[in-house]
Amino acid sequence: MATCTLPPRPAKRLPFGALNELSPAGAVIQPHSTKFIGRIKLPAPASSVIMHPLPCTLTKTDFYMITTAFSSLPLTPELLANIASLNYLKMTPIQAQSLPPIIKGEDLLAQAKTGSGKTAAFAIGLLHKLKVETCLTQALVLCPTRELADQVSKEIRRLARVIPNTKILTLCGGKPIVPQRASLEHSPDIVVGTPGRILKHLEKGSLKLGGLNMLVLDEADRMLDMGFHDDIMRIINVIPGQRQTLLFSATYPEKIKEISDTIQKNPVDIRVETSHDNKQIKQIFYEIQKGERTKTVINLLQHYRPESSVVFCNRKYQCKELAEALWQQGFHALALHGDLEQKDRDQVLVQFSNKSSSVLIATDVAARGLDIKDLQAVINFELAHDPEIHIHRIGRTGRAGNDGLALSLFMPSEASRVNAIEEYQNSPVRIDKTSTLKPRENFRLSPPMVTLCIHGGRKNKVRAGDILGALTANPVISGKQIGKIDIFDNLAFVAVERPIAKQALKILSEDKIKARKFRVRKLR
Repeated sequence: MATCTLPPRPAKRLPFGALNELSPAGAVIQPHSTKFIGRIKLPAPASSVIMHPLPCTLTKTDFYMITTAFSSLPLTPELLANIASLNYLKMTPIQAQSLPPIIKGEDLLAQAKTGSGKTAAFAIGLLHKLKVETCLTQALVLCPTRELADQVSKEIRRLARVIPNTKILTLCGGKPIVPQRASLEHSPDIVVGTPGRILKHLEKGSLKLGGLNMLVLDEADRMLDMGFHDDIMRIINVIPGQRQTLLFSATYPEKIKEISDTIQKNPVDIRVETSHDNKQIKQIFYEIQKGERTKTVINLLQHYRPESSVVFCNRKYQCKELAEALWQQGFHALALHGDLEQKDRDQVLVQFSNKSSSVLIATDVAARGLDIKDLQAVINFELAHDPEIHIHRIGRTGRAGNDGLALSLFMPSEASRVNAIEEYQNSPVRIDKTSTLKPRENFRLSPPMVTLCIHGGRKNKVRAGDILGALTANPVISGKQIGKIDIFDNLAFVAVERPIAKQALKILSEDKIKARKFRVRKLR
């Protein structure tokens, strides 16, 4: 852990004992290991601040105040303006704690979960250091899955749009390697990818990292779980030793500490709680007997009728079988697992995120990094073996002040897992009988949107505005009836409200987009 030199004290420094005097104003202190994180609400017009420890082991009086405003950081006016335009009003706890040491150039070991704002934290940090005029690859971000790599790339591109000539390239398996090698003929400024494909390009000599000055390991715990340790170490062996290394992990097992000791130099150690509040989540467990899982999931969906839900399975074959069973019962359910090809995985994620599918059935590995807004329910088809993974699963619902619902199935032989969850969260769980469920017969849960697939994408110069314009040029369809639009290299997807799906399909099939016709089909 880093040895700290105390900085100049701000004018409003408070001794630890003074916190009690602020309790009427809403001071909250949350102990976490040897550190404390707290938010203090001062009377208006003072801005919100964080009671924040220095990035090392300190005594209780070593607290100091930092603002949560992005403007407090030494960023360019253009980058600050872009951050504001993206509606980032203030820093999340992980951003407030990690950005100062990242900007300072220190190594970082941070525990932060999906939805905490960690991607923006390291993206802002690497963009602050970027020098596009060097024409060298300066930053490498390693992710465990293609889905997470795509999400990270999109976020970096959004933040980098005010920096001219910035080239960001995503390198993942499941896609042809030849076009990727062509894109590497002129070195990108930032590369985001999965360890296997990155290593393959390094071995072929198509990816050159001699000018690298920042390495980011995102979801490092999951990469280790998936067996990427050796690939990561082989990558690290060929990149410059003089670099900044940022390691982000949702959990903090011993193997994270071991790899940090191996690849980092005196890192700043930061741990924050997840950004959601589990008190917003209504959590109910149901005891079942052997052979009742699928039937009970159907009853749960018919009883609670969530508009969107994720069902977690521990095995890939469970995902496939449950998806088929739900389809037979009239539910629009899609399975997400490691056996899918990349184009099929993209399609599944597009349909669920744009509300064209009501139920996503996934394994923990496939769902890693998945961040769906307004997820109404999480269902555990089978309990996770690790209580921390269980908490991470259910934390995908009940975000941003919304109420969440977490429903878990267990057999009597799995009671020890329930006990482990109770011990981990330090509170008993609610266990209901399945007889309390009141499913509706012949109930069908139809998603509100339908996805249309256009066989033309980024390489055909198709933009979201072109699709929107083609649809709204017809007075029958208004912009309010059009949902999310996703553009890929050779395909584009647009979500439209279910009642107008046939009209939208006819318009896009018969009319032109960018002065040419494309094949269009409705996804199942």
